[in-house]
Amino acid sequence: MTPLVQTFTDLLSFGTLLCDFFAAFLFFILITPKKEESSFTRRAAEFFEKNAVLFSGIIAMTAMLGSLFYSEIAGFAPCVLCWWERIFLYPQAFVLAAAAFVKDKHIRAFCLTFSVIGAVISGYHSYLQYGGSPFISCDAAGAGPSCTFRYFIEFGYVTIPTMALTTFTLIILLMLFRKGRA
Repeated sequence: MTPLVQTFTDLLSFGTLLCDFFAAFLFFILITPKKEESSFTRRAAEFFEKNAVLFSGIIAMTAMLGSLFYSEIAGFAPCVLCWWERIFLYPQAFVLAAAAFVKDKHIRAFCLTFSVIGAVISGYHSYLQYGGSPFISCDAAGAGPSCTFRYFIEFGYVTIPTMALTTFTLIILLMLFRKGRA
């Protein structure tokens, strides 16, 4: 791995670690019962409801650019599952960016659908990379590397599929704050 790719990987891996803590925080706010909600959690919930599209757009765009960096600059060939993860991520990056500028409040169902499907794929992909037995052979297509091949592992768990899983999880959690809106 070149120094540029290693530095980029270190930054994205650390960002993934921080985003995992952020996801746990968002989950905690979402499950806090209304009657036990403090003023802090209520203000945080209102803040994330108001800014869910913006944050989701930033997260999706960063993930998309990161995946393009790995394939186009680092030369990491995407496997079959990586392509499927991209199919469910890339449209969200553009739709969320557009929705943030025009203040569109009607994208919740689209983002939840695409992110849940993407999370299932990236969760399965992570499972394979950690040594799980395949339910479906992803190598059957014959294109690209094996889905079990890891280009790197940082902090004992961060791989490209776990970065994708974190991305989809954050978008799901942020869109759940938009309850009551289409």
